[in-house]
Amino acid sequence: MLCIEATANFALKYKKGRIRYREAESAFDQGYAKAIGMPIERIDFGEPLETVEDMFEDLQNVVEKSKGPELYICDSLDALSDRGEMARDMDKGSYGAEKAKLLSQLFRRLIRKMERKQVTCVIVSQVRDKIGVSFGRKTTRSGGKALDFYASQVAYLAHIGRLQRTIKGMKRATGIEVRAHMDKNKIALPFREAQFPVLFGYGVDDVTACLMYLKEAKLLKECGFVAEDITNSKLARELMSAPHDEAQKEIAYIHRRVQKHWYEVERKILPPRTKYGS
Repeated sequence: MLCIEATANFALKYKKGRIRYREAESAFDQGYAKAIGMPIERIDFGEPLETVEDMFEDLQNVVEKSKGPELYICDSLDALSDRGEMARDMDKGSYGAEKAKLLSQLFRRLIRKMERKQVTCVIVSQVRDKIGVSFGRKTTRSGGKALDFYASQVAYLAHIGRLQRTIKGMKRATGIEVRAHMDKNKIALPFREAQFPVLFGYGVDDVTACLMYLKEAKLLKECGFVAEDITNSKLARELMSAPHDEAQKEIAYIHRRVQKHWYEVERKILPPRTKYGS
């Protein structure tokens, strides 16, 4: 879902930018992705990846030929093996050590070229539970420390609840509640969190997420909204079904209020001047 949102926003911002989506899990449904806003007609899906070496060769080729802003997505790292593992017997695994070494080499060679050519790379990775851990982080993922070191942003997404509605006496799951935590951020202040619903067949419900933020900031009444309409996402559903121009105007107003309050809080927590007064 994060990748679908990234491609949609990239397509809106860069009309001539290119999008490369490399799927390794054999679980991607183009029809469903298009229905919830993914700009399928502008995406180069290429050949499915099988190994980390395939990703390196493909990304290197994209970077060398790039002539402008490009978005490269690998979904996902955990589905990629390495050629050494593919040649070994099942009982002679390397426990992911070879993959970690390859990723470190890959980014050492490409990171500066990617910056010069304006190629943004998004790599999806699944979080797994550590066994027998009593302190520290209780989750891990494959690929070693190279991704954390070279990435400009590291976002952890957690499924924290299920959304349900009852219609005509029948209860149905309508989506999930997600919390995103910025574990690393080189382009803004780190360790920020956001909570938002993801609706099946629609995607990220940014309207409800923004309204919940305004409610938490006690700005809901000031903005002209009622708390009851947010709890059951009634207002969001009304905006989805409203004429496009009217809905966009209302949504833009909600976004502006959230951004204004967010940056006011951010500015107040910063020191009043730089350390050396420059």
